[in-house]
Amino acid sequence: MANKEKIVKCTVEEHQQCSFKIMQVVDRICRENDIPYFITNGTLLGAVRHKGFIPWDDDIDIALLRPDYERFVTIIKDKLPKPYEFVGMEISEKYSMELSKVIDGSTTLIERWGFNQLGGVYLDVWPLDAVSDCKFLRRLHFSLFKIMNRLLYMRNRDPYKRGHGLSSWWPRFVQFTFKNRTLQRWMHKVQTLCNFDKHEYVCMLDNGEKTIIKKSVIGKRKEYEFEGQKFFGPEDYDTYLKALYNDYMQIPPENKRRIHRPDYLDLEHSYHDYKDTRVFK
Repeated sequence: MANKEKIVKCTVEEHQQCSFKIMQVVDRICRENDIPYFITNGTLLGAVRHKGFIPWDDDIDIALLRPDYERFVTIIKDKLPKPYEFVGMEISEKYSMELSKVIDGSTTLIERWGFNQLGGVYLDVWPLDAVSDCKFLRRLHFSLFKIMNRLLYMRNRDPYKRGHGLSSWWPRFVQFTFKNRTLQRWMHKVQTLCNFDKHEYVCMLDNGEKTIIKKSVIGKRKEYEFEGQKFFGPEDYDTYLKALYNDYMQIPPENKRRIHRPDYLDLEHSYHDYKDTRVFK
């Protein structure tokens, strides 16, 4: 695929408002159905440091303990009002990520050119899975997760993203050898490798060792102000944010800020109408 320029047809603030509306809907459904979620990653940091979005960030992350995540998936897909949709490997054989999303189906968002992921503005939903008390077994678990994550990525990446040379061989081999549904099943087995009820610690596997925390700690929640509304987060935010960001109250200089912008974003038109063969539905 030839390199394409970014096409973003809105401001960061407009993108934030669209994400915030999704969060309001998800928060309402979770409260009505007694599903304990909590904001995490940059969303929790934004709530603590800015009482809202980090000014240069535009997405929202929530997480749920695995049993709550499974119940969330069962309930949310039938409770969402239009134009909101649930997408994840639990309901789509073409989905290519280890987390799920709630998206605004009236918008169009392509995260990266050359990757099989077309949808709308989204809210990330992360499962928190059990991990072993043994460091060696944890590292093995994380290694298996990284392998599966990489295979899913290669299965859905344009093999010619970097040309037709040696760099195309590996994704072509993965795409020829594995069905996406097979990789999804393997990923789920890796994520749930440790029995949730028999282990004391959980983490977001994508974040690795730094977010390992006791279930008894992460399960305690409190409300945080976020853009004038209250959303749930972990009670012990300090331990969690220090593990992720160290000196998290220090605002980084402009050249150190991680600015997340998709390659294509249109808030006026639905991704269902976007003419592209890479759609997952």
